[in-house]
Amino acid sequence: MLYLIPTPIGNLEDITLRALRLLKEVDVVLAEDTRTSSNLFKHYEINTPLSPFHLNNEHRIVDNIVNQMLDGKVFGLVSDAGTPGISDPGFLLVRAAIEKDIQVECLPGATAFVPALVKSGIPCDRFVFEGFLPHKKGRKTKFEQIEAENRTTVLYESPHRILKALKQIEEFMGPDRLVSVSREISKKFEETTTGPVSEVLSIFEQKTIKGEFVVVIEGKK
Repeated sequence: MLYLIPTPIGNLEDITLRALRLLKEVDVVLAEDTRTSSNLFKHYEINTPLSPFHLNNEHRIVDNIVNQMLDGKVFGLVSDAGTPGISDPGFLLVRAAIEKDIQVECLPGATAFVPALVKSGIPCDRFVFEGFLPHKKGRKTKFEQIEAENRTTVLYESPHRILKALKQIEEFMGPDRLVSVSREISKKFEETTTGPVSEVLSIFEQKTIKGEFVVVIEGKK
């Protein structure tokens, strides 16, 4: 059995009662960063063993984990924040488990792009989630695709590239394309800035850039 368990993306209260129960009941919790997960475990007095599962080791250990589940062990999978598999490790393990007829359950819970999308004021009845864009190769092509997309586009961006992303949105889609940029969702300094990309870019050029960002881009009219 494999449980995919969302964890808070900011406020530690953003976790379900079911998630807390399962984190205590499973045999092992696979964690993207055991140090980060340890803080959550200490806060909620969870004593389940933690084992590292991240981009650098998942290919090597997937088969071993699947074999342990076939022998009867129950695993939980968590990322540093949010729902595992959404721009975080998880897909390889889920696919391998399904191929061996191992039951997989994903709990509903925290993920950054949903609140950012819903509170953006940009249509959210039809949208495309792009995750993190390529840093270099393929980035120009991706922006050309987003420019032509008539559905709302949602993407993640780091503090190191948010200005570059806003400049490229303006370059490829024009200064009037509506965007909404949310920073530090569910955390103390959460904020959202919405408006034409030229105005939003101007605001962020005058700020100290910190935190993780969700960018919501209006579809082409």
